[in-house]
Amino acid sequence: MKWLGNVLVSPGEGGVYGERTLDGYRVWDPYRSKLAALYTLGGGVELTPEIRVLYLGAANGTTVSHVADYVETVYAVEFAPRPMQDLLEVARRRRNIVPIMADANRPEEYAPFMEAVDILYQDVAQPNQVEIAERNLPFLKPGGHLILMLKTRSVDVRREPAEVLAGARAGLEEHLDVTDVRWLDPYHHDHAAIVCSRRG
Repeated sequence: MKWLGNVLVSPGEGGVYGERTLDGYRVWDPYRSKLAALYTLGGGVELTPEIRVLYLGAANGTTVSHVADYVETVYAVEFAPRPMQDLLEVARRRRNIVPIMADANRPEEYAPFMEAVDILYQDVAQPNQVEIAERNLPFLKPGGHLILMLKTRSVDVRREPAEVLAGARAGLEEHLDVTDVRWLDPYHHDHAAIVCSRRG
């Protein structure tokens, strides 16, 4: 992955969402992308050209477009019609994005379009975030990585964020090896990234 000084950039065609460019590269803003925040804070999984990604919660394709600049294929799942329109436009300009309008709670709906992936990225802010990740694990290769962006206030606004994080980690550890856990402050408050690897 490409850094210019302490700025994370990606090499694709610019102008996806009005992002800045630097020396011809697209600047990946950690305040707009939780994945960019994770990388900026020293975490994350290196993106390389042979990697395939299943991205749950693609929204309007901001982060998806940066991921697609680095990897072979991004299967981008989004449920809401309005962001899906933006995602379709992003996918029109990047042929390695496969937009899928579906509910990430029901992976059987898009299983026919899928292949095994190296990274499962989960950014669906629902109370059952961990369960959604687990339902999609059949697509993840042994040795592959799950990156779960936990929005603690979406899980349970009454509990302390640290308590919500501990519960999510415990749930994931039943199926996966947790390799990194970190809060995304100052970029995204009450959000934490949990990075796991799938046992072989």
